[in-house]
Amino acid sequence: MNDQSAAPRALTPEQARARRSRNIALAVSLGLLVVLFFAMTIVRLGGAAAVRY
Repeated sequence: MNDQSAAPRALTPEQARARRSRNIALAVSLGLLVVLFFAMTIVRLGGAAAVRY
């Protein structure tokens, strides 16, 4: 195996900015998915979610 291929490469500022943008987009998408599943759960439970026995 070539030693140069295993060495990490420094990112250019443009690549770092693109990576950060992708990470933010993924985080926002994941957060929205969590909120969507939470809302769906509350809607499916309906009024029973507030009732405690």
